[in-house]
Amino acid sequence: MKWLLMLFAVIAGMATSIQAGVNGSLGKRIGVMEGAFVSFLIGTIALFLFQLFFGTGNLLQMFSVPKWQLLGGLLGAFYVFVMVLVVPKIGVATAIMAIIVGQLVMSSIIDHFGLLGGKQIPFDIKRMAGIVLLFSALFLFYKK
Repeated sequence: MKWLLMLFAVIAGMATSIQAGVNGSLGKRIGVMEGAFVSFLIGTIALFLFQLFFGTGNLLQMFSVPKWQLLGGLLGAFYVFVMVLVVPKIGVATAIMAIIVGQLVMSSIIDHFGLLGGKQIPFDIKRMAGIVLLFSALFLFYKK
């Protein structure tokens, strides 16, 4: 079952690369802010329909959760906006590489301190080496 979840995550990663290219192209045609807005609007409509027909939770509980748990939407909008802005200028591969570097740096901090209700996983030399290699890869992807 874990391998299936990992495969699903890999497919989601592939989807974000496609999303970055699509959104970057959209932003060039209609504007950066407008492209980010349209992308998020379409996603919002799709998620609304999915939760309407397949949702099993209680949407009204959103009013009782800690407010920091509602930041995901803002962070998602920021991500989409940044990708619409940078992909036409630096390309999909470099943008995604930079996103991955940022994700692993921040997720390592979150893991190390057990933030956001997650499991505490200490930062060690292996993780440090992985991040150094990722920064090296980012340099190689961006270098002309």
